[in-house]
Amino acid sequence: MPDSMLAGRLNVRTKQFEVKEVPRPTPGPGQVLVEVRAAGICLSDVHLIEGQLNPLFLQGDEVTLGHEVAGVVAELGEGVTGRQPGERVTLQAGEEVDGWIHTRGVDYDGGWAQYALATVETLVPIPDDLPFEQACIVPDAVSTPWASIVKTAGVRAGEPVGVWGIGGLGAHAVQLLRLAGAAPIVAVDPVESARERALAFGADLALDPSEDIAPRVRELTGGAGLAYAFDFAGVAAVREQAVRCLEREGALVLVGLTDQPLTIRNGTQFSYFSQRILGHYGSEPAHVEQLVRLVRHGRLDLSRSISGTLPLAEAARGVEMLERKEGNPIRLVLQPHG
Repeated sequence: MPDSMLAGRLNVRTKQFEVKEVPRPTPGPGQVLVEVRAAGICLSDVHLIEGQLNPLFLQGDEVTLGHEVAGVVAELGEGVTGRQPGERVTLQAGEEVDGWIHTRGVDYDGGWAQYALATVETLVPIPDDLPFEQACIVPDAVSTPWASIVKTAGVRAGEPVGVWGIGGLGAHAVQLLRLAGAAPIVAVDPVESARERALAFGADLALDPSEDIAPRVRELTGGAGLAYAFDFAGVAAVREQAVRCLEREGALVLVGLTDQPLTIRNGTQFSYFSQRILGHYGSEPAHVEQLVRLVRHGRLDLSRSISGTLPLAEAARGVEMLERKEGNPIRLVLQPHG
């Protein structure tokens, strides 16, 4: 095994990103070294590079990006049991430290590298027939919308829902809402190809937000409106439009992150109808494990989710493609050993 490796490193102070040669890490007690086979590029990575997101717990100025990671166990640290070299795994996107969630690739080194360290508790075994490219996106790209649906919202079968923003997370939200039994499902996105994708993933109606969509939603729902409106865009105009589509006691679920103020234009009406705003962030370990089971037993197909793959050396190009929405990708994936 080589003593050095390639890694995509971000200086969080200068915002300089570079793929460069660094020492290969060695697993300590309770840790595992993973040979990374696939690592997703997330909009959060773009926001880190641009400075819209900043680490809370990072020690030092540099971090290896990448919180969506899958690979093969390469080496066991002292005291590690129950895991074997060669085992196929995906990694939880973070872990709890002293009561706080530390995010991989943000607060500590992630998986945009040929090798990555992980505590043994964050390893999730994956089926042999699940490609690494699909497995790596389960933590976050799939688990975040899943957790917003089953935990934060608690969507029940037959409830009408809407999804604003059919990108990497929103596309999976449509697919997962269909799996959860939501009906009908309304998808809203300004990009025609994204609306077409939403219909292919299981939406009943796909609308352009430039239209007056509230009447269309109420027509589809028999006049009631939506039980839940999921905002995956993190944009004020989206939230205002989504609230107008809610039923009495309906909830707006904020999944897309923003550092801007949250406002409700007609507060009296919002209160009169007993409507709610629910904040959501990330997922819990159990959600990743649930999703792997759903894939294992044929309930969830992620084969349509990978829009393209790139070698690690082209990570900056992948970030640019996602930022510009070239080809309207669901997920672009880096292959460090490709």
